[in-house]
Amino acid sequence: MPLTSTRISPDWPCQVKTPGSYDWERSAAKWLRELIPARYASYPALIRHPVLLARHAQLQVQQEVRVARTALQTARAELPMLGLPESVIEHTIKLYAAEVLQLQHIARSVRAVSEALSGRGPGR
Repeated sequence: MPLTSTRISPDWPCQVKTPGSYDWERSAAKWLRELIPARYASYPALIRHPVLLARHAQLQVQQEVRVARTALQTARAELPMLGLPESVIEHTIKLYAAEVLQLQHIARSVRAVSEALSGRGPGR
């Protein structure tokens, strides 16, 4: 595949080569495998079909966003019942809020890679 000078999204992960560049799909697959549970990363269908791997990574990250949001929304009510000090609760709430933001960024990155792999985005 020839090298390209495709403009990519600001959400494009730095671990993934530019679409159209040499071996970019392999770098995309490697990055996507890091986002899913290890047991899935070895499934032959996900190894052979990077678009399927990207779809699974999208679902995985969406679920992680839901979990982090639920943890954030319920922390103030539920954590005191565990006997945690207020300082720990406040720290945990900040942690969950930061995690939601990070996961949302990862979700946008996975979407950009998925679109490129499927031919709907840059590099195709």
